[in-house]
Amino acid sequence: MGATKTEEFTIKDNKIAKYAKALAHPARIAILQLLIKKQSCICGDIVEELPLSQSTVSQHLKELKEAGLIKGDIDGVKVCYCIDEKEWETAKTYINSLFQAYTPKDKCC
Repeated sequence: MGATKTEEFTIKDNKIAKYAKALAHPARIAILQLLIKKQSCICGDIVEELPLSQSTVSQHLKELKEAGLIKGDIDGVKVCYCIDEKEWETAKTYINSLFQAYTPKDKCC
């Protein structure tokens, strides 16, 4: 596999790409929406809410956690998840700045 050369881009560019990758699957969007809706840490409920196996949900949770969008705390034998508020605000700021940077022109292809 070739080098990705991520070091050639800004920290902000790399963070936006990291967030975009984490948001690039409908199951992850569903997990985030569930966490937002519940407004609290959720342990085993996530699997019950989605049409996915435990292992698939765990993989998606791992991706979201690696991107920093969620955090997980160990509660006995369970891991409870919630939105990581600090990283969430950073993601919102960076992604919004990308979309707000575009201003429509009169002519375009």
